[in-house]
Amino acid sequence: MTKAKSFDIPKRLVWEAYKRVKANRGAAGVDEQSLKEFEESLGDHLYRIWNRMSSGSYFPPQ
Repeated sequence: MTKAKSFDIPKRLVWEAYKRVKANRGAAGVDEQSLKEFEESLGDHLYRIWNRMSSGSYFPPQ
């Protein structure tokens, strides 16, 4: 079994990135999810992004 490479990414860094996107009134990405839809489950979404980035298993949609 291959183990995913771990990265030390503080949760705070993901939170700060989200705040910058919100301040810039971020537009929907390739997944077409609006900021409003993302914020409906903000904690879950930010945790999921942080968890995948930290484990090395995050790949943005294409």
